[in-house]
Parts: sequence; structure tokens; C-alpha cells
Amino acid sequence: MSAGAALAQAKPLAGQTVKLVRIDALSGLMAPVGANQLKSYQFFAEKFNANNPAGVKFEVTGIDNKLSPTESLNALKAAIDQGVRFVIQGNGSSVAGALIDAVNKHNERNPGKEVVYLNDAAVDPDFTNSKCSYWHFRFDADTSMKMEALTTFMKDQPDIKKVYLLNQNYSHGHQVAKFAKENLSRKRPDIQIVGEDLHPLAQVRDFAPYIAKIKASGADTVITGNWGSDLSLLVKAANEGGYNGKFYTYYTGVTGTPTALGQGGAGRVYQIAYSHYNMGGQMDQWMKEFNQKFNDDFYTGSVIHVFSVLSQAMANAKSTDPVKVAAAMEGLKVKSFNGEVEMRKADHQLQQPLYLTVWQKTDAKHPYSPEKTGMTLVPVKEFPSFVSSTPTSCQMKRPSAS
Repeated sequence: MSAGAALAQAKPLAGQTVKLVRIDALSGLMAPVGANQLKSYQFFAEKFNANNPAGVKFEVTGIDNKLSPTESLNALKAAIDQGVRFVIQGNGSSVAGALIDAVNKHNERNPGKEVVYLNDAAVDPDFTNSKCSYWHFRFDADTSMKMEALTTFMKDQPDIKKVYLLNQNYSHGHQVAKFAKENLSRKRPDIQIVGEDLHPLAQVRDFAPYIAKIKASGADTVITGNWGSDLSLLVKAANEGGYNGKFYTYYTGVTGTPTALGQGGAGRVYQIAYSHYNMGGQMDQWMKEFNQKFNDDFYTGSVIHVFSVLSQAMANAKSTDPVKVAAAMEGLKVKSFNGEVEMRKADHQLQQPLYLTVWQKTDAKHPYSPEKTGMTLVPVKEFPSFVSSTPTSCQMKRPSAS
């Protein structure tokens, strides 16, 4: 057998192209986040096209949904009409909920033209519990997992006595507040929740009034699931308003927030996430290369999970048919940048380690500086998959074998 034939045999789908469409905001206040992530997908498509177990070629385009569920449904229809069978979305659980419903309905009505929805960032726990769907796979850690890890750390911090919950007013923000309260009351019943606010998503331009309320409440700590402009403008207002308490966040590393923090917030702003800026190894190389190419920072590590799991599932299924690929993704374990990860079969929630990091000056061991701030996120604690894992109530309806 020639070397070429051996290679073709090893890569069962060599030469096949898989089209992916990412439906996310490319305009409005959250556009910088969506644009960064689309670049991330295109960058990693190139990396995986050079070498993936299936031998497929990934082609990624984006459709602007203006962060609107209605626009997202139009985008989904346009993608399906273009023959796309794998759609990606992440920013906004309000959008994710609409997409799950629409994909379920489409697949029921159009056997043979099924679509799989790859969720890289929408963390509402309901999507892998009461609203779980065979066609939805989540590659981020959900809020129940992040809060489980976060409060496991917080319970051992004696200086945390009064907590303020500030979140965006939609399903994600509601869930952050709900799980924070449940976990803290179980692990540290002495901690007081001294205030709770929900504000409109991606509309507030001045958070000074919220900071004034937080200061007046006497809170020593703020828990927020805010992202994009809603976090960067919040920390900017905190810096300007002289609030010296701690922030426990999900998305400090995301576009705009490092710049808003600047040198402020050192040692006081924490992030819980499945990756950070100083992971080492191959991730370091990729991040340097991404930064050189785009003068921007790579932070959505779930992009790598998506390509790793998808290409391995396609190789195992020897097919790009969404029905076969979905079946092959269930229970799949792959080595990723944060260790071995597993797409849990019961609910399609990726099981993975989480990292608590803190904002501080770069040093020899933690050299990567997002947005050239001279600061970085330094790991404080790692939570292995079994610690951050949370149970699921999902009653998965699988398609009947034809």
C-alpha cells in the first residue's frame, strides 16, 4: 500500500468539507466579543484543517444576530438554506433557548436534513437539564458547575461576609443569582446577601448608580455573571467610584474588561472559567500566534473543544451526517488544552476542569498580558472535573434508530 493510500485510510473523510456557521452578535455593544470569537473559529479551523483525525476541512462563516433571538432564528433558517448542518452560538442564553427550540422543530419536520447545535458559551443550566435536547451540545461549563467551584473557594475566605449580586436581566443573570444564593446558603450560611440587582442586557452605559448602591450596602464582595460591555463598564465604574471590594466574575478575560480594569483591581478581581491566559504548552503557542496575527487576545477555549470533539466524532462515525456525528459525540472523551474532557452522554454537557484566577501584574511565570495592560489572570486554584461536575435531571429523548 502506498503512503498516500495509508494516509487516506487513516483519515476516513479526507477531502470532505464541513460548513459551520456561527450565529452571534457582530454589531452593537457586544460586537467586539462576537468578532473576536469569529476570528477564533477561523484561526482554529486552519489549525485543525492541517491535522484532524477525520481528515475533513472546516469552513466557518458568521451571521450577525444583533444579540436578538428573532434575528437568530432568521439566521438559522438562512444557514440551513445554504446547506449548513452544524450551527454554533454562545453569547446570550436568551438566543440559545430560541435556537434549541428551533433546531428541535426543524429536525422533527425534516428527517434527513438534521442540524446539530454546538453551544460554546451559553451557560444557563436548564439547557442540559429541563430543556436538554439530543441536538444540543454544550462545550462551556454551565452556571451550576461554575458556581459549585466558585463557592467551594469562597467558603474558605473568612473576609467574605457581605455579598452583592449584580447581573444581567435575562435567563443567564437570573441563574447566576439563583445558584450563588443556593450554594452560599449551603456552604457559608453566615454570609449575608446585602443586595441584588438585575439590569438590561447590553444597554447600560454608566454603572455609577449601581456602584453607589453596592458601596451603600456595605458589600465586601460582588458576584457577577456580566460579560462584554456590561462587565467592562461595571469595573470601570468601580475603579472610578472607589469601590475596593472583591469581584467574583465569569468573564474578566473577555474583550474590553482587561483594559477597563487596567492596573486597578489587582488582587481583587477573580474569574472562574475552564481556561485562562497562562495555560502553558501548546495553548501558549496558539495564543502568541493569534495575538501576532490579529493584535487581539484568544480567550474562548471552547472553540478548541468544538473542533476536537467534532473531528474525533466524525472520524469515529466515518461520516459527517449530523445524526451519526451526534451519536458519536455522546460520551466521547478527548484530550484538550485543559486535560481530558468528556461530552457527558446523559445531557450533552462537557465535563472539564475549572480554574479560579486572580487579576494581577504579569511575572516571569505568568507572562501573558491581555490588551497589553501589563496585567494578567494568575491561577489560584484548579478544580478537577469531578469537583466542578453537577448532576443532571435531563431525560434525553434520542431519535429512534431507523
